[in-house]
Amino acid sequence: MTRTALAVRTSATAASPNAPVPNAPAAVRPPLPVLGLDVEVPLATGGTVPYAALDYAASAPALRRVWDDVAAYLPSYASVHRGAGHLSRLSTDLYEESRRTVADFLDLPEDRQVVFTRGTTDSLNLLAAALPAGTRVFSFVTEHHASLLPWRRDGLRPVYLPAPRSPRQAVAALREALASAPSGPGLLCVTGASNVTGEIWPVAELTEVAHRHGVRVVLDAAQLAPHRRVSVRELGVDWVALSGHKLYAPFGAGVLAGRTDWLDAAEPYLAGGGASRAVECRGDGTVAVEWHHGPARHEAGSPNVVGVHALASACRALTDAGPDALAAREEVLLDRLRAGLAEVPGVRVLGLFGEDHPRVGVLSFTVEGRRSSDFSAALSAEYGIGVRDGLFCAHPLVRALLGGAGEASARCGASGLSPIDGRSLDAVRVSFGAGTPEEHIERFLTAVRDLTGTGVHR
Repeated sequence: MTRTALAVRTSATAASPNAPVPNAPAAVRPPLPVLGLDVEVPLATGGTVPYAALDYAASAPALRRVWDDVAAYLPSYASVHRGAGHLSRLSTDLYEESRRTVADFLDLPEDRQVVFTRGTTDSLNLLAAALPAGTRVFSFVTEHHASLLPWRRDGLRPVYLPAPRSPRQAVAALREALASAPSGPGLLCVTGASNVTGEIWPVAELTEVAHRHGVRVVLDAAQLAPHRRVSVRELGVDWVALSGHKLYAPFGAGVLAGRTDWLDAAEPYLAGGGASRAVECRGDGTVAVEWHHGPARHEAGSPNVVGVHALASACRALTDAGPDALAAREEVLLDRLRAGLAEVPGVRVLGLFGEDHPRVGVLSFTVEGRRSSDFSAALSAEYGIGVRDGLFCAHPLVRALLGGAGEASARCGASGLSPIDGRSLDAVRVSFGAGTPEEHIERFLTAVRDLTGTGVHR
């Protein structure tokens, strides 16, 4: 990295006076500074209130440090890998330094690579396009649609495993499926943490079983990476995919990090400038192309240097704050949230693996006799709280968690209550993270108690 580039980065990432106190007890450790805490939103009952963002699982707010880094860089913004000018060289240095930062954040072995994408969905579709013909792709039906649907393309053979009710059952189901599978290339796609329940999956154990049968593994870390340390080296996975907008860097960047062989053997995901090493127009009217190897092969076009720089900034911020300390603080908030909901009659928290199974800060629930859409709308209109309702781009999982109520309707994305037995067809999801104040959790619990006691106001 050039001296100038280093100066831009370090001047933008100086410690904030509101930064967490190192080694502070989890119960009193302050949240990381994020944007939006001072945004006032109107209430249907009159007046305004500071917005409580409890929809981190969809998109987390930007860390203040990320915003400062981006603002410091933007005056020097220029094209990447395109010019000999000073600002172009500066941008290229920042872009490639960001690649190394993300590799360090993921504890990526030296023989692996980081490819920048638009997000987890883009990353998994890129990998799907690079798989050898005939690859069998194993995934549980409990996956997010981004890691469930890309494998349906021509030439691949998706194998969908049923929803497990324990980590042990998940490992056993995979072992049984692989034992009877014919030879040939294989891939397991598995989430690190559910975007519906927050439950952490047994990734290392599943990876061990897969590798024993010659099957590679891609980890969907979209929900895991913002909450827990992700070490590719320790988990043993072959690839990991994640999104910047869930990692406090909402500037349109994502990552596919891992092995190079299948990616280098495949046609570029996007054909265009940057992916091509040499192009020649032949006399017979055809165009011959020599493609790059390595990350450039699948990063055609002008790179999103702002998004990549923001993503790297978030990785540094989370590393500096200490993943273990952030997880400990999150556990305090999660315990308070679960204990508070347990006291409210009619509230049912959803889960596959049981109440004692480890979770990240994502939790979905239903309220007996209430439409989730009405309930979430009331949280916003009357209390200034933002959550999400619906099926969370994980229709088969939510349907399984709801016990099959209105199965056909849920499959099509319907919401509301079953006309047969009044059970919910969808759920409310509350999610939080490193920037969530304790007050937001308490306000949410107060709102739930009020709404279940007085009903949803229409």
